[in-house]
Amino acid sequence: MSEKLNIYQKLIEVRKSVPYLKKENSGYQFKYVSSSQTLGALREAMDAQGLLIVPKVIGREIRDHATRKGDHEYFTSMDIEFTWVNAEAPEETIVCPWYGQGLDDGEKGVGKALTYAEKFFLLKFFNIATDKDDPDSFQKKEEKKESKPPESQQPPADNGPSTDDKKKVMAEWFTKQYGADALAEFKKFTGGTFENPLTIKTPKNVDICWNKFNKMKDEGEKEAANA
Repeated sequence: MSEKLNIYQKLIEVRKSVPYLKKENSGYQFKYVSSSQTLGALREAMDAQGLLIVPKVIGREIRDHATRKGDHEYFTSMDIEFTWVNAEAPEETIVCPWYGQGLDDGEKGVGKALTYAEKFFLLKFFNIATDKDDPDSFQKKEEKKESKPPESQQPPADNGPSTDDKKKVMAEWFTKQYGADALAEFKKFTGGTFENPLTIKTPKNVDICWNKFNKMKDEGEKEAANA
């Protein structure tokens, strides 16, 4: 039986799954990372680890002010607590105080404040870099990596296995090695993040497991050769 992770270890595994998010949404002449993009990137890893996040509003203020055109806008500010809960051991919790704000000319200020708070809490809690808002300038680095040379200089096409083939190879290898304990060993291998290679949803997470899998096999072969 694999060793159970505590809540801090689980949160670290979630953080490992999303080191960077590219700004894919546009508005008001700038690009940004949306709340749905942030939560969507983390949701699979959170579910795999059995982690819940529970928001609680502990204070709010709504201020009404008039615009230059004479219209009314409502600025909502909220003090919030986000509580992490380990579903496998509910007594393990981490309470994080946070703040959110939202501006709207109708009744949506509260929703905007909650959405704003959730997005930036997750980004900052997990230290997720977003391009062009930090000194490391992830965007430029990623664009440089992804830029293609002239066609005459392009390397041969990558004939490596597809995402589905990678999942099948890992599943077959663990089944061959561990039999009925294959899924338990795979979960242990991924630090509890994923339970079954065939059910990993995103290509990025498949590649993370695939690279770790190949590294493990290479190290095993080296040890066998030196034995």
